[in-house]
Amino acid sequence: MKNILIAALCFASPILAQDGAHLSLKLEMQETIKKGNAYLLSKQHAEGYWGNPELPAFTALTLRSLLSDPSLDLKKPLPENYTKGLTWLIAQQQKNGGIYSIGLATYNTASSIMALMAADPVKYKVPILKARAFLVNQQTDWGVKGKLDSEFDGGIGYGGSYDHSDLSNTHLALEALYHTRTLATDAGEKKQPELDWAAALEFVTKCQNLQETNKGDKAGNDGGFVYFPGNSKAGEDVGEDGKIALRSYGSMSYAGLLSLVYSDLTADDPRVKTVITWLAKNFTLKENPGLGGQGLFYYYHVMAKTLAAAHLPTLDGPGGKKIDWRSELSTKVLSSQREDGSWINETSRWMENEPILVTCYAVMTLEQIHRTFPLKAESN
Repeated sequence: MKNILIAALCFASPILAQDGAHLSLKLEMQETIKKGNAYLLSKQHAEGYWGNPELPAFTALTLRSLLSDPSLDLKKPLPENYTKGLTWLIAQQQKNGGIYSIGLATYNTASSIMALMAADPVKYKVPILKARAFLVNQQTDWGVKGKLDSEFDGGIGYGGSYDHSDLSNTHLALEALYHTRTLATDAGEKKQPELDWAAALEFVTKCQNLQETNKGDKAGNDGGFVYFPGNSKAGEDVGEDGKIALRSYGSMSYAGLLSLVYSDLTADDPRVKTVITWLAKNFTLKENPGLGGQGLFYYYHVMAKTLAAAHLPTLDGPGGKKIDWRSELSTKVLSSQREDGSWINETSRWMENEPILVTCYAVMTLEQIHRTFPLKAESN
């Protein structure tokens, strides 16, 4: 049963390649993933955690990287160091259900849920559901309860003193909540709290530069996304109508599309169509569009899981060009692995000078793409 559950955590239905051209690349990816995970294993602390113990997300992301390795034999019990990491992670769960230490509660909890789901949703059902309920309760609702009277209502933020919503935390929370829906609604289970998905979609919509659906003062009209209403890490620009508008950027535009997918929007929805157009127009692996090298490996990771979840094996680039993002992205990540098996970003913002974190992003990017390739060449 476990291997079926792990396969379900592709976070998307498999995308089949059109020919056997990806097969040699897939084999190279498998070896690179193995080397990256070997590096991560070498960095585990005796207590079972990875990286900073005050950021359980480091351990959660490492465990997801290890558990999604195509070389892992899922028919055998998990290695002892894996279970030691999982035991440490669960021990970080607070009485309120969140899995965190001193802050960044949403980020740490959402990441931890996905690690426990990858390990064994049945075995870890109780801590997963407690953590899930915590995330649901993180949804912003300022002012009149049940009424969207703030631009931040419906979204989810880091928690704690930084309690207003942002798209990064919202998309991570939606990912965790979406993939635990079935677990939360199992027959015989005590009724679990559920997110107000309509309100969440409303918040996500307010983060998109699309004036058809977003009436915000600084909404542009190119279809891309920003960090939260009124704020873009990429700054401001002059919109098509001549007014000052927030500038869309790469990582949040992928996070926005992924949020729309988890909100069950169809491909003909204008919000979906316009952001896909923006992503194709601005496709690049040289930088995180709008931010240069900042958050580059986070950008790679969210790109891979978003385009897989949206069932987009290619993007329609300028001049009718088909962008084979899987081959291009995997090649880019493969070429940037360091001799010891790790990755690092030369730009340190958002902790991307931490090799454990960046190696997790790189390994998970390759694992996501690897799962979308067929086991053998398809016949025409």
